[in-house]
Amino acid sequence: MNEIKLVVFDLDGTLTNSGNTIYKATLKTLKQLGINDEIKFDDFNKTIGAHFTDMFKSLNVNVEDVEHFINLYKTYYFDFIDDTYLYDGVIETLKELKKRNIKTALLTTKAQDQADLVIDYFKLREYFGLVTGRRPGLGIKPDASPLIFICNELNVKPENTLMAGDSELDIKCGKNASTVTCAVTYGFRAKEHLENEKPDYIINDIRELLNLV
Repeated sequence: MNEIKLVVFDLDGTLTNSGNTIYKATLKTLKQLGINDEIKFDDFNKTIGAHFTDMFKSLNVNVEDVEHFINLYKTYYFDFIDDTYLYDGVIETLKELKKRNIKTALLTTKAQDQADLVIDYFKLREYFGLVTGRRPGLGIKPDASPLIFICNELNVKPENTLMAGDSELDIKCGKNASTVTCAVTYGFRAKEHLENEKPDYIINDIRELLNLV
């Protein structure tokens, strides 16, 4: 295995269990927009990690102006932030990576301003060399461009980078960028679903990642 010098983490379903927050904020926003489609929690969770455009398409919910939805959604998100928590072992793992001088970064489909707010709310800023949310000029996972951007910014080659996440989008993004890939099974996707993507590694606890670097 290549020497890993950089670990890039997904956010929702990888560092934070945020399903209830995202679900409740989404329902409140849709209601404000006069959209009252029934969305089951389990069905919704299976789409988390994708852009809202793709989420609504998968759920057969018609939202004419997704950008307007997102702007409104962001104003409601922190009404439900108490429903979000860090998975066991997240701080322990980030501290150990820092101790080993392994660089870390965040890559999420959340908008940049929202990603920054969440990271600061959970006091994780000190652990990341770079926090990358959705930005103008960069693609969205599974597009490789945001991951390549992170590698370039932190001066680490893709082959010395590990992308860790809980969805097919994270694994595909890593493969598209030619990084090592690691799927986590405790997030929003079933293990069988992740196995279909053939990641380099599959772990059941974030602390297991320390055995890979």
